[in-house]
Amino acid sequence: MPRMFSSMRLALALVGLALSACSKPSAPASSDPDRLQGKLVVTGSSTVAPLAAEIGKRFESLHAGVRVDVQTGGSSRGIADARQGLADIGMASRALKPEEADLHGFAIARDGIAVILNAANPVATLTDAQVVAIYTGRIARWTEVSGNDAPITVVNKAEGRSTLELFLHYFKLESPAVKAHVVIGDNEQGIKTVAGNPDAIGYVSVGAAEYSATHGVPVKLLPMKGIAASIATVKDGSFPLSRPLNLVTKAEPAGLAKAYIDYARSPAVHDLVEKLYFVPLEP
Repeated sequence: MPRMFSSMRLALALVGLALSACSKPSAPASSDPDRLQGKLVVTGSSTVAPLAAEIGKRFESLHAGVRVDVQTGGSSRGIADARQGLADIGMASRALKPEEADLHGFAIARDGIAVILNAANPVATLTDAQVVAIYTGRIARWTEVSGNDAPITVVNKAEGRSTLELFLHYFKLESPAVKAHVVIGDNEQGIKTVAGNPDAIGYVSVGAAEYSATHGVPVKLLPMKGIAASIATVKDGSFPLSRPLNLVTKAEPAGLAKAYIDYARSPAVHDLVEKLYFVPLEP
């Protein structure tokens, strides 16, 4: 009997060694780019999300074992999710703040923020002071800025959106001072709201607005300080309100996350950046 148990133990030990060998992890993904596999969760800015998703689709086509899951929710979510480990990569449509120095940011494109009106609105330009007066309720009718005899519908971004933060910072406004009639989340919602209301005013991504305006959506972009709001002026640096579009990680990226970020920052995706009306990074 003892010999039988001894033989059984030996056999079990050999099986265990075999199973252990079979379950050993494969080489890290970064050591062999052709064998990348796994799932990346990318969350945050609704401005960055369409670009991150398009890049993700192309990245997946190059690596059959990879899936890139892009979710929106605003730049604040992207920062928080990256910091808390709820996402592999966060998205932020702004530069990182000093208090976010613990994070790593990687710009993949540039964009601007434009004030938009319905295309039927006869107002062609507004000064910064007029925009401030409209958003604080001191100008309440379009006749006060040479427009139609109608009340102004003020469309504002929801808290946690980087577009709101940049808008407030540029116009030197505090959030409680804004007298909004409609609060929206992503760029698409803002564009639809203004397109559907001839008396509305809002502000969204230059890229998103220019794309919509050139594809039949009845909105127009207002110049700022005499500079046209366009991809061209964001690209040449003359438009006064522009921003980087960032991917954010908690630690220095490695493996699959690094491969995706490197690809998103490469010339291989410049056509996707331009397709979505953003400005590619200079080589």
